[in-house]
Amino acid sequence: MSEASNKVKRIVIFGNSASGKSTLAKTLAEQHRLAHLDLDTLAWLPITENSPMPQRQSVGVSVSEIDSFIKQNNEWVIEGCYSDLLIRTLEKCSEIIFLNLPIELCINNAKNRPWEPHKYKTKADQDANLAILVDWISQYEYRTDTFSKAAHQKLYDEFKGNKFIYIDNQ
Repeated sequence: MSEASNKVKRIVIFGNSASGKSTLAKTLAEQHRLAHLDLDTLAWLPITENSPMPQRQSVGVSVSEIDSFIKQNNEWVIEGCYSDLLIRTLEKCSEIIFLNLPIELCINNAKNRPWEPHKYKTKADQDANLAILVDWISQYEYRTDTFSKAAHQKLYDEFKGNKFIYIDNQ
């Protein structure tokens, strides 16, 4: 981090699925005692028997939850791949980090990631979703949605504050 230690840290991290956003955010949160918000925890409706397929939470509800998190925490790190949500955080952050890793590295990360209990009931459920996730990751450079490389590049290019881009996870 290039900021002086006495400056307030409000960091936004974004990039492709499995680019290392959560890992970096957790590390920064521990090192600097920052509150951590993984946007995956609020961007999706709960999966139920009546609604077994993942569905996005409304952007308005998600933004309200983000605003509440920011009001409750002076220093924080927010991470995710949702440019439609991330854009709402940029005026409040002190810096951004774009994890622009090669697709192959993201796929390898996805294949080797530990169980994410906040996303999946079991490791087996997570592993069952791996083929879909790998396909999703592979499309990053070609998609035009809120999760795409183009959307992330736009966030990065238009941000006027401190910004960093990483092309590997070292």
